Amino acid sequence: MPLSEHEQRMLEQMERALYAEDPKFATALEGSGLRTYTRRRVYQAVAGFLVGIALLMAGMVAQQIWVSVVGFLVMLGCAVLAVTGWRKAPKPGEQPAAGAPGAPQARRQGRQRRSMMDRIEQRWQRRRDEQGGQ
Repeated sequence: MPLSEHEQRMLEQMERALYAEDPKFATALEGSGLRTYTRRRVYQAVAGFLVGIALLMAGMVAQQIWVSVVGFLVMLGCAVLAVTGWRKAPKPGEQPAAGAPGAPQARRQGRQRRSMMDRIEQRWQRRRDEQGGQ
């Protein structure tokens, strides 16, 4: 649900006041969003993937199949985490909704539905106008 114009103005005023009072704190808050969290999660997943490769290789060298299997599973799990984390990361200009991990996707779907509904309403209005004019 988008903010009304009044709410957006109030939010902007609050942001300006925060920057005026404590600019260091305000800039620290900027980087603590969903984008930073997902970036950190992707980096951790890449590091885990490398650990999985090391386990896989160590299992092969030591001829311990179970260590290789664990390494492969770690690699697989980290790859899934990295890909899902990368997809959830908002675009640089996009503002995610607070507290909702899947909010950008839900908002995108809402926009698509609205645009589809707008097109249907426009077609309906055109048909009504055409029928009324004849």
